[in-house]
Amino acid sequence: MTDNAMHHQNGEAAADAPQPPVPDAEAGESAPPAAPSREQTLQDERDRYYDLLLRKTAEFDNYRKRIDKERRDQADRITGDVLLELLPILDDLELALKADTRGDTADAYRKGVELIHRQLLELLKRRGVRAIEAVGADFDPHLHQAVTTEARDGARDGEVLETFRTGYLIGERLLRPAMVKVARS
Repeated sequence: MTDNAMHHQNGEAAADAPQPPVPDAEAGESAPPAAPSREQTLQDERDRYYDLLLRKTAEFDNYRKRIDKERRDQADRITGDVLLELLPILDDLELALKADTRGDTADAYRKGVELIHRQLLELLKRRGVRAIEAVGADFDPHLHQAVTTEARDGARDGEVLETFRTGYLIGERLLRPAMVKVARS
């Protein structure tokens, strides 16, 4: 190949290759933009972190609302389950209230009410509720509510003498304190 042919080939290849635009000073074109200033970089970074903060705050708020709704739904389900178990006992009480209590049926009426009482106690037991055994125990302000005191021979000071209203625990948590009479010296 001759020098002229090579030059011609190289020239064509060079002419076909894309050329970077040459700024035209008269047309108002300037050089490529300079790198952003440190201040602009910091503002961009601040804006990016602020946007991230807003998104995470919204995500957390949505999470909190979802958890609150799930807790309410769970509480409603548990309440519904307990009430569903109470309905047969309520039915039995309604039957007992309709019963004729005159004459010889009073004993049968009492036995029916005792049966309903046992049903209710069994339901509470299945749900983890237990009665506080108070009589004979030492007074405990965390479990008992003293409504009266009495000086009694043979009783220790602070001993529970009588229960007016039974107290209940669910697990280790107090549902209701027992209302009691306490011995004093």
